[in-house]
Amino acid sequence: MGYCLEMSTGDMRTVVRLLTAVERTEQQERTLARVRTECERTDARFREQGIDLAVSISRALDELIDGTPSTDLCPAYSYAFYQTVAAHFSDPADLGTWRRPAWFHAMDDELARHGVPSDLLPGAFLFSGPPLRLPHPGDAVPAIGTLPVPRAAALADAYARVLDRLDPEFRGPARRFADALRFEAREWESARQLRTNPDTLLFWLH
Repeated sequence: MGYCLEMSTGDMRTVVRLLTAVERTEQQERTLARVRTECERTDARFREQGIDLAVSISRALDELIDGTPSTDLCPAYSYAFYQTVAAHFSDPADLGTWRRPAWFHAMDDELARHGVPSDLLPGAFLFSGPPLRLPHPGDAVPAIGTLPVPRAAALADAYARVLDRLDPEFRGPARRFADALRFEAREWESARQLRTNPDTLLFWLH
């Protein structure tokens, strides 16, 4: 069994505004309708697979909007938040399939040993959580992490500097992160010239 890691980029403020708005605009209502449809589709897929989350993702979305989660421990809220992000962010980039979430902590140790700053280690951004407080998923996955887009270039540079010194087990994954974040750094510079602000990289491990 493997876990898929995806990355997307966008303006996290639009997501937070949708989930916390007292009165929503017509555009927000249309976006929310799309999010609810995706939540319902995920619920249907999980039912077909025999997966019971205790709280449906559709209900979790409504509870997040109302600010009244009915439990402190359920992954449905993470799925609902992710669908809200997906409606605002870029199409996700595939960062591969990973054996287990805990492997990234071994990668942390290897990168730190070669001087990569602590805030740029995978464990620091892959598992940092969303900008809103959600009920805990109850397991290591699904995991939500964020990284400010302006830090993408620094991460790419830090990983590229140490690639040749890393243990072979970690060299390929570090190169994959460096290449992906280098691309996002270039995209961010282009976006700034167009006066848009995709401020957040979102990581979704599921």
